[in-house]
Amino acid sequence: MGGGKKKTTLKKMEKALTRKAVQKESKPGKPSRPTAEKKIAGIVPLDPKSEKVLGELKKMKVLTPYIVASRFDVRLGVARVLLGELERRRIIQYVSGSKNLKIYKLAD
Repeated sequence: MGGGKKKTTLKKMEKALTRKAVQKESKPGKPSRPTAEKKIAGIVPLDPKSEKVLGELKKMKVLTPYIVASRFDVRLGVARVLLGELERRRIIQYVSGSKNLKIYKLAD
């Protein structure tokens, strides 16, 4: 038993060629479908010095990049950068985690 694509018959090839020719002729007159506009995802960094940001973070018991990203409606990468900056300033403290997930809490 052999696998692979079977050879098309002459009749099928002829029909395919005529179908393509008809499509090319009818394309310019056919109205095109409106396409949705692409939205460029801008990266808006959060200010780690902002009182609003710090106030929201103080309300949370546990901080993970996902929780911060959902609360402030930012990308996950922006949340990771924010948490890293706050850890560097000793505002929050690393508790546990792995390569993929880091868990923080407010510093004492």
